[in-house]
Amino acid sequence: MEKIHIITPVKDSIDLTLQTIRSISASSFTLPHNYTIYNDFSTAENTLRLKNASKEYGFTLINLPDITQHPSPNYLLVLQTAQKKALSENAALCLVESDVIVKPETIQSLFDQSVQLPDCGMIASVTVDANGEINYPYSYAKGKENTSFETRKRLSFCCTLMTWQFLNTFSFESLDQTKSWHDVTISRQSLKHGFKNYLLTNLPVVHQPHGSRPWKQLKYTHPLKYYWLKLRLKRDKI
Repeated sequence: MEKIHIITPVKDSIDLTLQTIRSISASSFTLPHNYTIYNDFSTAENTLRLKNASKEYGFTLINLPDITQHPSPNYLLVLQTAQKKALSENAALCLVESDVIVKPETIQSLFDQSVQLPDCGMIASVTVDANGEINYPYSYAKGKENTSFETRKRLSFCCTLMTWQFLNTFSFESLDQTKSWHDVTISRQSLKHGFKNYLLTNLPVVHQPHGSRPWKQLKYTHPLKYYWLKLRLKRDKI
């Protein structure tokens, strides 16, 4: 691996996304890197805001309506497209979701430790709230603060790096097209192919859970409505 590809999929929630963009733009790197935003059918107004931000911060903006008619979410297409680009440039792939704020050293540190840790397939930063407390989706890491450890539990894509070696072993073209999200499957495939997955609680990122998908807040405020939407409209299949 000689390069880092960073991607953020987004659908609206532009104010949060701009926080993510600013934090990544302020990052420190010792390796070549590029940053791509995949705009998944945001409104015309928000698409324009992203276009203007791309000029200010220098990231590549890919508007998915230009390449697909498939309705949002298009996470699978994003993953497949990003994997091909990373493999073609011998690059690691780092996903940072649009409700996450990284520190200047976060992404480079993920890469550095992916090289140092044995047989690394995936490596992730733990997520914390504004008070620094570990939050969703890494509640299982509470009690393991300020360390790094191998895990067989799933790594969310909040802030996760996948090594070129793993990307070269498992094709995202084989992922289930009926599912909306693929972090569980990809975490398992990394292990299945003989790699190890690591979670770093000493390299936290701030996460506003479901900030990029506000309807999922219903899980906590109106759980019956949440599960009705999930089952009736076939949303959020993992």
